[in-house]
Amino acid sequence: MDSDMNSISSEDDFLDQDSDLSLEQGDADSDFDGDEDGDMMGFESQDKIMKPGRKAYEVEFKVYSPKDIQAYQSKQVTEVSSILGQPPEATAILLRYARWNKERLIESYMDKQEEVLEAAGLSENEGNTSKIKKVKGFSCDICCEDDEDLDTFAMKCGHRYCVDCYKHYLSQKIKDEGEAARIKCPGDDCNRVVDSKSLDLLVSTDLQDSRYQELLTRTYVDDKDNLKWCPAPNCVFAVDCSVKARDLERIVPTVHCNCGHGFCFGCTLNDHQPAPCSLVKRWLKKCEDDSETANWISANTKECPRCNSTIEKNGGCNHMTCRKCRHEFCWMCMGVWSEHGTSWYNCNRFEEKSGSEARDAQAKSRQSLERYLHYYNRYANHEQSAKLDRDIYQKTERKMMSLQTTSGMSWIEVQFLEAASKALQECRQTLKWTYAFAFYLARNNQTMIFEDNQKDLEMAVENLSEMFEKPVDALSDLKVEMMDKTSYCTKRRVILLTDTAENLKAGKGNLLEASEMLELERNSYPWDE
Repeated sequence: MDSDMNSISSEDDFLDQDSDLSLEQGDADSDFDGDEDGDMMGFESQDKIMKPGRKAYEVEFKVYSPKDIQAYQSKQVTEVSSILGQPPEATAILLRYARWNKERLIESYMDKQEEVLEAAGLSENEGNTSKIKKVKGFSCDICCEDDEDLDTFAMKCGHRYCVDCYKHYLSQKIKDEGEAARIKCPGDDCNRVVDSKSLDLLVSTDLQDSRYQELLTRTYVDDKDNLKWCPAPNCVFAVDCSVKARDLERIVPTVHCNCGHGFCFGCTLNDHQPAPCSLVKRWLKKCEDDSETANWISANTKECPRCNSTIEKNGGCNHMTCRKCRHEFCWMCMGVWSEHGTSWYNCNRFEEKSGSEARDAQAKSRQSLERYLHYYNRYANHEQSAKLDRDIYQKTERKMMSLQTTSGMSWIEVQFLEAASKALQECRQTLKWTYAFAFYLARNNQTMIFEDNQKDLEMAVENLSEMFEKPVDALSDLKVEMMDKTSYCTKRRVILLTDTAENLKAGKGNLLEASEMLELERNSYPWDE
């Protein structure tokens, strides 16, 4: 290394420089997330203004295949190569080093070309000097072979090894360690990155075409804050969404991949609207800590409130009828079912006790536990009901075929059952997370509105779920009613999510302060009594 290069000897040192050359990856507020002109992916700019027809809880996103991403990488390498005057293989290394921020790379390169090249693992006027050759008196430092007939290889840095050892090193890096974009020379403390021409010489075509190209594409997506891989098993698509990490307290960015999987772009968990990512993380951690309590309350059996007979829940609907005494009750609150279709319905709302009933620490702890159990029980119930609804739909597919035979309906005419099933699953997923969200809400008028929306959706879902479980000979007569109820459920879900999203964006989410959340969580452990 030349003496004037000693001030920046590694990529880490280079990134630590207090200058415009800094290319930090993890800062969500920095302007290194994409090109400065806002062209995040290079295809089309993200529209940050609400598009006509898009709902308040929806976000703009796009889905790309690996071929789309590879094509854009090649296009960007060609463009930047012509500007910098570097060969494509060196330009690719520079772009990967710069996390594919071409505008900042060009600016930095023009200002401090030598430092940028060195920090990226290159040097000025690199040229194509890397080649396989025999060297008299050579001894490989890896395998200790000293045969003069050995084929050897070295890059510009001069660290020479036998070809077999070099090939094994590169193959191990790609196949076993999953590296591709920034594979460095095997020499001790050498910062030079192996370029594509060296890889062409030493890595088999099959390995390059399969694993290596896949890793390059994956590295590109991982380097971009606006791109994430779909977390569904075996899915190859990436999703482009412009929502920043700093916005996740007021936006729940649900996206839908071409494979059909919907997930949160912020945390990659399954869709958890309307609860923001931070609350979801807190809630799941609390549920995990309270695992013994959760196991107790998520049991599948309860006793009839009238005759004490054991009742097992075998469907998503909460309307239970005891087979022994025919008493009809609600699985959630164990109250009389006839009251659940009237203005007296209050199953979703937790009623706080007055201060006189919870004046000492033990009583407060007990009330906090009751509050937690109230919300968790309903959260877990909707999770279980969603699974039962899916199981019932699988059986309903057979009902759909039977319905065609018995009623003379066509296959298209019986699709209302599939629409009802999808609506039920979507609404169950939303209702599940409304209870996690409600656990962290402060009590005020806005909360009452949220609970009213929650109640309306829950009542509609229970009605639809009950119709869904009717015998096949009754389904044809219920078609119009089920279609209306499916539409109503979808409408109530949209109203709930829209109202909550608008409040979050406006800073009116009515969430407890962080200190209040912590105190609430600490007070609700049953073993503290």
